Amino acid sequence: MPLEGLDGKVVVVSGVGPGLGQAIAVRSARAGADVVLAARTEARLDEVAEQVTRLGRKAVPVPTDIRDDEAARRLVDTALGTFGRVDALVHNAFAVPPITDLLDVDLDQVRKGFETNVLAALRLTRLFTPGLEQSRGSVVMINSAVLRHSRRTFGAYKMAKASLLALAQSLATELGPRGIRVNSVAPGYIWADSLQWYFEYLAGQRGVDPQQVYDETAATIDLRKLPEPDEIADAVVFLASGLARAVTGQCLDVNGGEYHH
Repeated sequence: MPLEGLDGKVVVVSGVGPGLGQAIAVRSARAGADVVLAARTEARLDEVAEQVTRLGRKAVPVPTDIRDDEAARRLVDTALGTFGRVDALVHNAFAVPPITDLLDVDLDQVRKGFETNVLAALRLTRLFTPGLEQSRGSVVMINSAVLRHSRRTFGAYKMAKASLLALAQSLATELGPRGIRVNSVAPGYIWADSLQWYFEYLAGQRGVDPQQVYDETAATIDLRKLPEPDEIADAVVFLASGLARAVTGQCLDVNGGEYHH
């Protein structure tokens, strides 16, 4: 049975790749949406497009560097030219900033991170605003549980994500009168390829089974389970859908209870 909420809608997803980007696209299709897929790697786009098509929905892959004005405009033109409408824009594209202390971090690398993580999201939102206004659509920005802590070496990461949250909240105020909702989803751990690889690495360093690393980590979370990409994607689908029609300017944490906010 398809999920309720996005029947006949068109969802644009940036940063499509393995893990969460793929899950957002596929869960949107399961909820009834056609999907426009944006990422720099064309092979990834084609793979996810095939999954969407198998679900009976249309998928349009558009190789895009969202930091580039011309490429971003081409994405908008392709989406509107193909479907004639856009109902939701999901910002999943992200570049990991240097994981090091702020006193030592390379400022040029921090600036590059802001280009992808914050300014590109603003660029795309501005370009899609006329289409979203017509459909009274919504924007969902993927944030992070880094908002909820200030651990060492995560300073540049938190700077970027805190700025992205401020962007989403400010856009909610600006775009609300035009009928456009803007919300955020903040995942904690995401049990997918990269985290699985990292846990295997940690287990190898300690000489233990990777399951032990998982269990120790899960023991710090209320639900004793690390969220999987589909579970986070379902929160995105909810915020993009009419089920959240009175929700804007909010950040929904999806972390199994690791942090309470």
